[in-house]
Amino acid sequence: MAQLAETYACVPSTERGRGILISGDSKSNSILYCNGRSVIIRYLDRPLEVQVYGEHAYPATVARYSPNGEWIASADVSGTVRIWGTRNEFVLKKEFRVLSGRIDDLQWSPDGQRIVASGDGKGKSLVRAFMWDSGTNVGDFDGHSRRVLSCAFKPTRPFRIVTCGEDFLVNFYEGPPFKFKLSHRDHSNFVNCVRFSPDGSKFISVGSDKKGIIYDAKTGDIIGELSSEDGHKGSIYAISWNPNSKQVLTVSADKSAKIWEISDDNIGKVKKTLPCPGSGGVDDMLVGCLWQNDHIVTVSLGGTIFLYSASDLDKAPLSLSGHMKNVSSLALLKNEPKVILSSSYDGLIVKWLQGIGYYGKLERKVISQIKCLALVEEEIVSSGFDNKVWRVSLQGDQCGNAECVDIGNQPKDLSLALLSPDLALVSIDTGVVLLRGSKVVSTIDLGFTVTASAIAPNGTEAIVGGQDGKLHVYSITGDTLNEEAVLEKHRGAITVIRYSPDVSMFASADANREAVIWDCASREVKLKNMLYHTARINCIAWSPDSSMVATGSLDTCIIIYEVDKPASSRITIKGAHLGESTA
Repeated sequence: MAQLAETYACVPSTERGRGILISGDSKSNSILYCNGRSVIIRYLDRPLEVQVYGEHAYPATVARYSPNGEWIASADVSGTVRIWGTRNEFVLKKEFRVLSGRIDDLQWSPDGQRIVASGDGKGKSLVRAFMWDSGTNVGDFDGHSRRVLSCAFKPTRPFRIVTCGEDFLVNFYEGPPFKFKLSHRDHSNFVNCVRFSPDGSKFISVGSDKKGIIYDAKTGDIIGELSSEDGHKGSIYAISWNPNSKQVLTVSADKSAKIWEISDDNIGKVKKTLPCPGSGGVDDMLVGCLWQNDHIVTVSLGGTIFLYSASDLDKAPLSLSGHMKNVSSLALLKNEPKVILSSSYDGLIVKWLQGIGYYGKLERKVISQIKCLALVEEEIVSSGFDNKVWRVSLQGDQCGNAECVDIGNQPKDLSLALLSPDLALVSIDTGVVLLRGSKVVSTIDLGFTVTASAIAPNGTEAIVGGQDGKLHVYSITGDTLNEEAVLEKHRGAITVIRYSPDVSMFASADANREAVIWDCASREVKLKNMLYHTARINCIAWSPDSSMVATGSLDTCIIIYEVDKPASSRITIKGAHLGESTA
């Protein structure tokens, strides 16, 4: 039975000019954030332990733990709120269509009985509060004319709800049932976030006008503000109180986080400024924050999560990063067997170290999209959607000089001859292209639609798969291919071909969910009936000793077969990836 050992999580989805509202649970010391249709549960003291909830039909926007930590309410761009358990495979309790548009924020009442959600919608329906178990309304929320970016529930009785949004307003409601009490228009730009203090005595709103305003939580009256002295120089996107209600954390587009001391006369003075540790680019703007237990969490526009210790702010933060977009390729560093490289189609290459997780990003001098990635010795070879194949030298943690060659067609697959790494085989729609270094040796029209290819490690043989499900075996002499055999077993378009590490076998898979293992010498089928996926197979990987092969599919599963045993004795990892296995 295969056991999950480590998960290298994605980062939160971000959008320039907008904050993200992350949340957490102080008992389990975990945080919640969203990426695509998934809600990520990440433990601050165990970064490699990650849980993923992927049942939303539309991109998720915000998620919150209930006060007792047993339930999570998450919302998406369609206006739907799903309430699900934190245990027992995330059993769904309720699902409600709350707003007609995107939900930007939601909060539980302190007794866990009500939920308030805010966002975008038609007409006046921009905020709604409802019972968590029945969905019945518990008030009317008039007063906003544009998208409501944030809402908050007073954590003590008497209950109050406060909202803020793109109409520059901060609205205050009394209840339940909740009704409009008063409104403030003291901000001169979007009001991005509003939060009550944990003791329920006051709340703060922050906005794109670089201001923070402090209010009395019971009456809604303005009682103070965050001092402009040493304040933020850009839009303030998010705010979080510390557990004792004496300090607040803010993050801004000026690439800094600030900790403010709230005095008895309700004036906030900067106690500490935490600059973003990055390079100072646009991706270092800070868009989200959370103060939980002794952890101060900030999130940059690039998705990187920085963890500070609240008791030792001079200590360098721990950085947790990863991919924001779909991962397209994986590769292993031969000289460092525990280092994994992954690439996403937006051109980001991330290094992961087994046992530690995030190990840094490989900064390339020219950022181009990546569809296929191959690694050999001290060189990365990649292809994207721009008809180019790139060779980039690896110099320690950084990328060196890059060379590219335009092959005239969009590459579909990329394979390197590992024993003579300057030789590469690139498949295109009509045939294949042979490369030596960054020069095109030959472009060969094969007379059929090519969908996958692989070249033997010694560079003397190539296997090309077609749309018709046939495998064509070629010998390579100089710059020409000579057809040696055509293998017929597949009933769908070939999607992937991989040689075993000892080069005695190769595995192929197709869009009709079947994989086959072949003997290289006899070109006979070695293992058949590998038909246990329910959708297209996207990727194949061999074990280092060539005794096992793993297949990953659109059906979210990974299946492991032993070469010397029947296919029926497979090991299946169900739901290995909530989207699909791509590499």
